Amino acid sequence: MPYVLIIHEVAAYPAWKQIFDQAAEIRKRAGEISYQLLRYDDDANNIVHFSTWTSLDHARCFFESAELVEIRKQAGVKAPKFIYLQEIERGVL
Repeated sequence: MPYVLIIHEVAAYPAWKQIFDQAAEIRKRAGEISYQLLRYDDDANNIVHFSTWTSLDHARCFFESAELVEIRKQAGVKAPKFIYLQEIERGVL
């Protein structure tokens, strides 16, 4: 399963979340299957977006697109870090 982990600071979480929600259909068309949002325990404006994708190629194309660069500007995203991952094992303890 391909995953993308994005870590970024946002100017204001409520404003970022509104734009994130508005982009749901764009993300779905690009190949995002599911997502989780997490925040740092001590900073609500440091966000972790963890998502599953149809392929890492689709994810890279989406996250590197001019359209998404503009959306990130509007959302107040500061210096996102993208980590592209392939699952190698899963377990339950």
